[in-house]
Amino acid sequence: MKKSLLILMFLSAGLFVGALFIGPKIINPFSLSPLSLKILIYIRLPRVVVSILMGAALGASGAVLQGFLRNPLADPYILGLSGGAALLATGGILLGATGFGLFTIPLLAFSGSILTGIMVGLLGYRRGMLLPERLLLAGVGLGFLFSALLMLLMSISSDEGLRRAILWIFGDLSMADWSLIPYGMVIITGGLILSIWRAKGLNALMLGDEIAHSLGFSPYRERLLLFISVGLMTAASVSLGGLVGFIGLLVPHIVRFLAGADAKVVIPFSALTGGVMLCIADTVGRTIMAPMELPSGIITAIIGAPYFLYLLRRREILGGG
Repeated sequence: MKKSLLILMFLSAGLFVGALFIGPKIINPFSLSPLSLKILIYIRLPRVVVSILMGAALGASGAVLQGFLRNPLADPYILGLSGGAALLATGGILLGATGFGLFTIPLLAFSGSILTGIMVGLLGYRRGMLLPERLLLAGVGLGFLFSALLMLLMSISSDEGLRRAILWIFGDLSMADWSLIPYGMVIITGGLILSIWRAKGLNALMLGDEIAHSLGFSPYRERLLLFISVGLMTAASVSLGGLVGFIGLLVPHIVRFLAGADAKVVIPFSALTGGVMLCIADTVGRTIMAPMELPSGIITAIIGAPYFLYLLRRREILGGG
């Protein structure tokens, strides 16, 4: 296990560095011109950092959700957080909202995700508990509602802004810059620290509420804190670069296969692996059809869907033989 994790860490470092120099224009790291240096600092580096932050948030969120919902098919978007973010952000794009300058759309996305999280939490609360089944059903129901409203918005809008909205929905990182990174980093780091801090509680919840209670953990308190951590990480991820699927679903299974099921290990390494996966997806998306770019969400779906079907075929994620 330790050998696999060490290999993953070294591989991650190499991929992050390689992503800086690979793109529509291959940059020689040993012969940097002033133009190449500008491309690295102002275009490539922010994209790599954003992809790492988003992938880390989605990977860790998936690990937490699959644990406290006790559902191997759960991912960060299953609670409807992405639907609320997409609805407000797309509405802002189509209406040309610019009240907060470059921060307008990310703020709308973050607000939509947080408000949806509050709604899901209220709907999932009953008899002094946050019930996994109610949280799941509330998230799915709100997600369908927001998707319908989003389609309505896009169907009655003019062509102007529509392409930008579609790219944002599919996780386009081409607009990444340094302005949002500090805020996203603080929120994602805070959510990640909170989830790792409650890793023991998550381990207990995976054994069932009664066992968790007998071990001295309050299921309601643990779920609430873990739900807050997922909400913060997912909201910050969506606000940085739009919607990217499959990372939160697949990455935790890969990490559990390599490192076991202990949440203290699974959460941080899901963050690392998620960052690697999205960094690879973004690099492929901006390189494979240059000068045209493919949104990262499309690449992760192309990579992730066959692997997900393979896992289902092998019944790995369902615990089958």
